[in-house]
Amino acid sequence: MALGEEQSREYLRRHRLPELLQHLGALLLFHRPERPREFLIQVLERVKAGRRAEGEYPELMDEANVEAMFSLLDVLDQGHITAVQYSEALKTLGLSVKDLEVRDDENITLDAFKEGV
Repeated sequence: MALGEEQSREYLRRHRLPELLQHLGALLLFHRPERPREFLIQVLERVKAGRRAEGEYPELMDEANVEAMFSLLDVLDQGHITAVQYSEALKTLGLSVKDLEVRDDENITLDAFKEGV
């Protein structure tokens, strides 16, 4: 691999740009704003404020959506889902599971699911 290509990959990884772009794309598809460029600018301003702890990081789903998703995964209403279900749900939402610290035999509760999403 060429040095320039490796440096580019490192730059993308270090700044987590693929995850950011995937999240922005998901937000666009979820909200479908009439003015997508202005919407993205507003989202990026909220990201910037959230990183400075001046506001909340923009969320794709609200709490009711997260609870509904969890209930779809917890079909037997046991109050938990498997680690595999959790990982797949995060991937489906376009969230990174790279640093996910969940054992394969661990059960994920609604509170843990909300925190992860």
